[in-house]
Amino acid sequence: MIGLGVDLVDIERFRRVLARRPTLVNRLFSEAEVAYANQQHDPTQRLAVRFAAKEATLKALGLGLGGIPLADIEVVRDGQSGRPSLQLHNRGAMVATEHGVSGWLLSLSHTDLVAQATVIAI
Repeated sequence: MIGLGVDLVDIERFRRVLARRPTLVNRLFSEAEVAYANQQHDPTQRLAVRFAAKEATLKALGLGLGGIPLADIEVVRDGQSGRPSLQLHNRGAMVATEHGVSGWLLSLSHTDLVAQATVIAI
């Protein structure tokens, strides 16, 4: 194991941030992440848990916010099982390789109030 990261996001607070800065969605999330979230009754819950996963990924790499662009971290879903996993792109992929990361373990959970993500870099 290279690193472990955990992050929590207050969903209502995240909702207010997105309402104040609507262009933030396109800066933080991939088109696929936004499309998946928009299929749900409350897209903010799905976006918040993905934001938590991005921050947890930074922590697993030992980086702070801004260590790599959050858009370089993408939560993807297996087509058959729906199981979430991570794909890093561009600078994110480079940094992960430099840290010796060969894979990721990801767990996501949310309620109406809070979104949580745990990431293990292996």
